[in-house]
Amino acid sequence: MTDYTAPLDEMNFLVNDVLGMAAIATLPGYEECSAELVEAIYSEAGRYFSEVIAPTNQSADSEGCRVENAAVVSAESLDGLYQGFVEGGWPALTGDPQFDGQGMPHLAGVAVEEMCQSANLSFSLLPLLTKGVITAIERFASDEQKAAYLPQLISGEWTGTMNLTESQAGSDLAAVRAKALPVDDHYLISGQKIFITWGDHSYTDNIVHLVLARTPDAPEGVKGISLFIVPKFILDADGKPAQRNDVYPVSVEHKMGIHASPTCVLSFGDKGGAVGYLIGNENEGLSYMFAMMNHARLAVGLQGVSVAERAYQQAVSYARDRVQGNAPDQVERVAIIHHADVRRMLMMMRSQTEAARVLSYSAFAHWDFFSHSPSADTRAYHQRRVDFLTPLVKALSTEVGNEVAYIGVQVHGGMGFIEETGAAQYMRDARILPIYEGTNGIQALDLIGRKLLRDKGAAAAELLAELKQDLQCASELGLEALAQPVFNSFELSEQAIQFVLEQAASDAHFAGAVANDLLLLLSATVAAAMMVKSAIVAQQNLNAGSDKVQFNKSKLATVAFYIEHVLPRTEAYSRSLKNGHSSTMALDIDAF
Repeated sequence: MTDYTAPLDEMNFLVNDVLGMAAIATLPGYEECSAELVEAIYSEAGRYFSEVIAPTNQSADSEGCRVENAAVVSAESLDGLYQGFVEGGWPALTGDPQFDGQGMPHLAGVAVEEMCQSANLSFSLLPLLTKGVITAIERFASDEQKAAYLPQLISGEWTGTMNLTESQAGSDLAAVRAKALPVDDHYLISGQKIFITWGDHSYTDNIVHLVLARTPDAPEGVKGISLFIVPKFILDADGKPAQRNDVYPVSVEHKMGIHASPTCVLSFGDKGGAVGYLIGNENEGLSYMFAMMNHARLAVGLQGVSVAERAYQQAVSYARDRVQGNAPDQVERVAIIHHADVRRMLMMMRSQTEAARVLSYSAFAHWDFFSHSPSADTRAYHQRRVDFLTPLVKALSTEVGNEVAYIGVQVHGGMGFIEETGAAQYMRDARILPIYEGTNGIQALDLIGRKLLRDKGAAAAELLAELKQDLQCASELGLEALAQPVFNSFELSEQAIQFVLEQAASDAHFAGAVANDLLLLLSATVAAAMMVKSAIVAQQNLNAGSDKVQFNKSKLATVAFYIEHVLPRTEAYSRSLKNGHSSTMALDIDAF
């Protein structure tokens, strides 16, 4: 398996040049952030994750994890790593200073998260789910609950989990059956939860489970779900973990990938009831949980970028070393990177990874504005943008992760099918990404139902109009050939949105049948626009005499490949969408 190297020039370019860290640094609470500080953080993060975490990726995958004596036994390769991760201050980087966090912008932290995920995806899931728990507690918990749990969660001293679904429920949370019985100042939780990422481990003194359950008089369906804090160890009067709570791992799933991440079945209340504490109001748990899920969906999109980046690096390294065949104008046998078809595959990997990255990072930039701007109007605007971008980021980036990992195996040829090279692990690990935290089909339904139909396309129109404005200067820089195809995709997108708005009102099956085409059309269009925006900045850097000549020229070439060879897919998505759903629903169920 090839050593991982963080793409620091790319990260600094996006964060500082393209997405405007300088403007974010003017927001209240972010004043101490600067380009120099961000570069210093990235440099140390690149060293740490490349040298310390990345070497464990393959060994931890082969070791896996298991349950013994009602506890998870983790991969030996990970022993001691999480403690060092916490001591380095990495979990607290973007945490609220009120609760001992370092207060860096989310846009600054997103690159560090990418490095962690590229280094070892299984390991990175441990702090990732904790961030979602932090988000929910920050927004909806009482002041007492915040004080009791946030400092330890933000520092990484404790970790957190999301406990949503159950075996009979799947993505249908209306079918949740876990019970919460009120007793004095707490509740007793009983039931089983499945697919709990890092649901148990021995790395921290406590694990904070957020659990969806029903109180005795709760109404049926999603309106009757409440959210509870259920710690692995109940806190004593001093706020320290004390009595073991009645929640235990029953088993871990045997998965296609992310083998070192324990995906647990957790049982609550087998010994009388797990002590839980209500967050907010009864029967409002689902809305609280969505705050956590939306953060997790952006983070999962970033996982797609991270796996793609490492698969790309592995493929490039192999293509440089593997000698096979002859190439035009070459007398000797050559490394396969000289072959045009291999170059095509590498450029497909590189360009799509960079497109997914700039799309993902942009959502976190908007997150900073909606979370820190003093203006209510500004916060509302950026909240709309985050809401709209979330399904696009989650879907496009995770599909890219799968495609790039797939191509990476192909670059290796037969050796890609051999586990020892490491290419297959990226493909196995990436496969879960379009599934968890809401399948990409659910993201498509969210986009078309909660976003487009609900506001009649207003948020989409707002985004497309601003992207058009961003690309207006392309022709002045000699980049019209890059921008014009994106303007064509803007037109396809606007036509598709209008078509959906017209058809969905009178046809019950229409929205569900075309939602995936619409999601792919919009996400590829927006990503392409962000790529051209990157090219504009790269050309401006060159015109200004930047000393990073090779980087900026490489960016221009990569964007050109994306526009010429990936963006044309939007024409197919548009045509498929306009064909409607008659053939989709044509077969009788018995004919399948």
